[in-house]
Amino acid sequence: MAAADDEYVNDYVRRSLAAVQSAAGDAHLLATLTRAAEAIGRSIDNGGKLLLFGNGGSAADAQHLAAEFLSRFSSDRRPLPAIALTTDTSVLTAVGNDYGFEHVFERQVRGLGQANDTVIAISTSGTSPNVLAGLRAARSIGITSIGFTGSRQSPMVALCDLCVAAPSEETPIIQQIHIMAGHIICGLVERATLAAGR
Repeated sequence: MAAADDEYVNDYVRRSLAAVQSAAGDAHLLATLTRAAEAIGRSIDNGGKLLLFGNGGSAADAQHLAAEFLSRFSSDRRPLPAIALTTDTSVLTAVGNDYGFEHVFERQVRGLGQANDTVIAISTSGTSPNVLAGLRAARSIGITSIGFTGSRQSPMVALCDLCVAAPSEETPIIQQIHIMAGHIICGLVERATLAAGR
C-alpha cells in the first residue's frame, strides 16, 4: 500500500506543478491578474468595496481573500473594504428559504452592491447557478466583475469583465491556482496602496 500511496502523492504533485507552470507561461492569465488588481484598487480609491462569493471550497477562498484585504496580506496598511457574501448564516438561510438557494448571492449583491464596487465570483465549474445569478446582478448594477474558474468553457466567462481561468479541469488543482491568483491580486493591491500612501 505504501508504494501506491507514494505514487498517488507524486502524481498529484506533478499535476499541480504542471498547472502552476502552465499558469506561469500564460501571458493572458498573468495580465488578467494585474488588470484585476488595478480594477479593485480603482474601486477602493473611489469609495467602493470588494464583494466575494462562491460555494464550498470557493466559499472558503472568498472568506480567505476577504480576510487578506481587511487585515493585511504581508505588510501593515489600512484595512481595505472586502465582504465575503458566504458568512452570514441568517441571510443565507433566509434567502435560501424564501427565494431559493440560487438567489443567495444575487440578493446580497443587489442589497449591498453599488456601481463603484468590484466582485470576485468563484466557481471551479463556471456553472454554479447562484454564482451566475450574482454575476448577472452585478452586471445590472454596473459593478466590475472578476471571475475565477477553470479551463472548461462555461457561461460564467461571458458574465465577467475579467476572468481568471485556471489551466486545469480538476477541481482541487483549480482551487490551488485560485488561491495563488487571489494572493497575487492581494499583494498587488497592497503594494499600490502603500506606494500611494493611501
